[in-house]
Amino acid sequence: MECQMPTINIHDDETIQTIFLTCKSIAIIGLSPDSSKDSHKVARYLQENGFKIFPVYPKEEFILGEKVYRNLKDIPEKVDMVDMFRKPEIADTLIDEAIERGDVKVFWLQLGIVNDRACKKAKEHGLYAVQNKCTKLEYARLMK
Repeated sequence: MECQMPTINIHDDETIQTIFLTCKSIAIIGLSPDSSKDSHKVARYLQENGFKIFPVYPKEEFILGEKVYRNLKDIPEKVDMVDMFRKPEIADTLIDEAIERGDVKVFWLQLGIVNDRACKKAKEHGLYAVQNKCTKLEYARLMK
């Protein structure tokens, strides 16, 4: 697998701080029930720091005490941020779902995940687009 560098990304700390200050609810796409997985650790950290999380996973009923949804469309509450822990190509479909919802402000692809096409589309529709960065690490670095 080739390591791809993003050409579309947010690099300034002030914008990332603004994202964390304005986002209250986060859909975690690919949130594993396995506590040893990064998605689980990151989601637990975000939850412990006051964010409402919505696990999106194909199995399980509850993860981290929260109801699990099968896809982004099924979440009945407001979603401020989509935080993705899936393969990069999934972002192409996911951004369409995020745009269709109308409430998502931030499209975030986790550390190691790059999809410039999806992030370009996010920006074209007025969303912040972040890729190849970890929400947990960025929050700890900028907000603690």
